[in-house]
Amino acid sequence: MTRTPFPERRRLESLSADELDQYQLAKLNALLEQILPHNRFYADKLADIPRPLTSLAQLAELPFTFKRELIESADGGDFAANRTWPVERYVRYHQTSGTRGRPVVVLDTHDDWEWWLDCWQYVLDSADVSADDRCVMAFSFGPFIGFWSAYEAAERRGCLMIPAGGMTSVSRLELIRSLKATVVFCTPSYALHLAEVAAQRKIEVGEFGVRRLILAGEPGASVPATRERIQSAWQAECIDHAGATEVGAWGFADRDRRGLQVIESEFICEFLSVDTGQPAGEGELSELVITSLGRVGSPVIRYRTGDLVRPYWQHDLDCRFVLLEGGVVGRADDMVIIRGVNVFPSAIEQIVRSFPEVLEYRVTAYRQAEMDQLRVEIEDRLEQPERVAEEVHLRLGLKVEVLMVPLGSLPRYEGKGLRFVDQREQ
Repeated sequence: MTRTPFPERRRLESLSADELDQYQLAKLNALLEQILPHNRFYADKLADIPRPLTSLAQLAELPFTFKRELIESADGGDFAANRTWPVERYVRYHQTSGTRGRPVVVLDTHDDWEWWLDCWQYVLDSADVSADDRCVMAFSFGPFIGFWSAYEAAERRGCLMIPAGGMTSVSRLELIRSLKATVVFCTPSYALHLAEVAAQRKIEVGEFGVRRLILAGEPGASVPATRERIQSAWQAECIDHAGATEVGAWGFADRDRRGLQVIESEFICEFLSVDTGQPAGEGELSELVITSLGRVGSPVIRYRTGDLVRPYWQHDLDCRFVLLEGGVVGRADDMVIIRGVNVFPSAIEQIVRSFPEVLEYRVTAYRQAEMDQLRVEIEDRLEQPERVAEEVHLRLGLKVEVLMVPLGSLPRYEGKGLRFVDQREQ
């Protein structure tokens, strides 16, 4: 696979809607021609679809792909069912985090991996990462996709890449300081945790000289209060990114930091209204459905991500790709209806993080008398949980139980934060 150079990325970002449709249609037809003679999973699913497609509108006639299908139909139970080639042709093994059920094991060929690195260049562009940067990768380097592709993508820009797997938080802080790192890759939760650990040791992370934090794995970098807290502590700019093991690195921060933009040169995105299940309108809360266009070895077509977003096509950004204002605002299976009000964990996070004295929190959804309820636990240095409860009531129009717990008693996270606990089915 040839890499997409910077001028070509800029050209693709400036395509008109019609030009982008034609570009995507050509890539989709090319993908189908490559995979259908060999990929049993999609050969069965798309057996009745005439080819080539003559319009992107025909994409809506294709069936959806669900995560459970990748697991339940897996050949032998080891790898995701959507493999195109024999296992011997693959060179990369990764699996989903397993935070929502059984992990999915996804394989990539050499060409697929080159495509991953190509997608990551859009993220690095948005962060203005250059060969002068020193990048610390503060994640575990386990089988979860994490920042594996980011590591190699930034390396190809000439950055000094500094792996920090298998280290304590204190050791990582010392590494960032001693090597004068300028870019840190981690989750929003871990950026906050590193700042907390530093403060406990009277260390000012804002004096380290880090200029960018590239964050992924959870919505925090697009939650204004969380982003502001991280930026204030580190004196560095937060850059959001979104991707998934099954799908690829699909989203990068827009230049105005209003949310995320989908890399529409490599992904076709559809938006299904949460209210109607039909194509969503401008700014409507909707589920993101993605078709990857360059991952031949493990393709996904009309994949139901479960991510909830608000798409905007009418915006004034130089990059014409669709804007998801606020980034990923929640998960379809995390939405809780409390006395008729739709509530997402990210909405609670925005409120809780606006109180600088609150170090950590946890939200628990439970059922009482057939009604969904929420409980919020907070570590509060002021020991005044009632002021947080009042703000939740003011902002969401709901009275929610807010309880204080001892400082340091709630979990801290290196990977994805698990601050939302769903006990409704227990």
